[in-house]
Formats: sequence, C-alpha cells, structure tokens
Amino acid sequence: MGFTRFVALGDSFTEGVGDTDPTRPNGLRGWADRVAEQLAAHEDDFSYANLAIRGRLVDAVIAEQLDAAVAMNPDLVTLYAGGNDLMRPSVDLDALLARYDGAIGKLVATGATVVVFTAYDTGWAPVFRKLRGRIAIYNELLREIADRHDVVLFDYWRLEGYDDYRMWDTDRLHMSPLGHTRMAAEVLDLLGVEHGITPVELEAAAELTRREQRRQNAEWARTFLGPWVMRRVRGISSGDGVTPRWPDPVSGADLLGR
Repeated sequence: MGFTRFVALGDSFTEGVGDTDPTRPNGLRGWADRVAEQLAAHEDDFSYANLAIRGRLVDAVIAEQLDAAVAMNPDLVTLYAGGNDLMRPSVDLDALLARYDGAIGKLVATGATVVVFTAYDTGWAPVFRKLRGRIAIYNELLREIADRHDVVLFDYWRLEGYDDYRMWDTDRLHMSPLGHTRMAAEVLDLLGVEHGITPVELEAAAELTRREQRRQNAEWARTFLGPWVMRRVRGISSGDGVTPRWPDPVSGADLLGR
C-alpha cells in the first residue's frame, strides 16, 4: 500500500520527544519521521507534515491541528491524543472520548486512511501504574470508536516488549530512540508497507540491586517528577512556546536529505 500525503497529529508521542536529533526541527526525529522516510522511499511525489506538540491535551490537538490537517488533503493520518489528559487529577473520559470521536469522524470524512492508538499499559511501571485503570477505560472507549469509524487501530496496550526501561527516555514517559524505532516498524507493519527498519533485539536487562533501584528512582524524581509537578502547580505546559516540527508539508527528498 502506497501513501503520498502523510500528516501526523498529536502530542509528544508523535512529536518525537525522547528521540533526539539536533539536525531536525525541535531537535527531534521520532517514529513518525521514521515512518515518513520509509513511505518517501516508495513514492516520488510524497509529502509529510507533523503538527504534534508536546503537552497538548485532546481539546488543544483538535483546536490547533485538526482543520490544518484536513486542509492538506492527506491520504494517511495518524492521531494520538489523550495521554496528557489521563495524567490530570480528574478527567471525564466519556466526554473526552466523545470529542475525540468527532475529530476522528472528521478525519475519516476526508477519505484518508486514519490510524489511532490506544494508550500504553503502565501496569509494570512504578508511579504510572496508578493510572492503569483509567487507561484501560480510555482504551476500551477508543476501541469502540475505532470499530464504528472502521479506522486502523494500533493497540499499543497489547504491544509486548516495552516493559523495559531501555525502550524509554530517562523521564520514563517518552520513548527512547530504541522505542521510537520499534514503533515506526510496528506502524509500517500494521499498514502493510515494506520497510528497511530492523528494531534492535535486546538481551535480558541486568537486574538492579535495591540500592541501585533507589538511586535511579531518586534521580528520576529529582530530574523529572519534581519539575513536572511544579509545572502543573504553576499552570505551565512543556509545550508552551513550542511550534509544530513540520507545519507545512515537506517533500520526501527534503526529508531523506537530512
């Protein structure tokens, strides 16, 4: 299956946070860029836009990115939003997914192939496992929406192999380059697109002593959890002042030339 106009929407997951590349906008590469590179290799007349911005809630993604994406007349759209909403102290999941449903319907009406993602199962991860029940409800509501609109569902909840800190950045919230690479391969496989991405096969991770675990957890709390809590208290988002990485469609030649 070939695609010529790919638009990616969402938050930090799709912006590519955790996959650093100083040569690219916002200093990031990410799984969506990697997917676009593979698609561009198949099509001479290819373009790609990435409108995702870290920290965005569902309503902001819809308000800022949806109409812009529709105007680009895409034949492939990926959309993931909701992770930041799930981390808020309270959230009305039924109302949230109703708005998400409307956005997905608008994308489907373009005739594009639309890919949506369930949220990841955090059951193995300390601190984030507290969100597991909320995430499970979100995912079930999203699966119902995906069935109704007949869109492509990437069931991240059921994806194995991410219960390993090497697949995650040091903040334990965003994927590492290994995680983004694997994600790109999985998305392309789901779409039935041949590609040249070979995810790294990781050997079993070394077991940490309790002392090492406490040291790493303390460092994580100091460098990520504390600052994250302070941003919430002050009403600051990590995406404040950040602009989309590829707000206008970039050609495959320009993308592959980086």
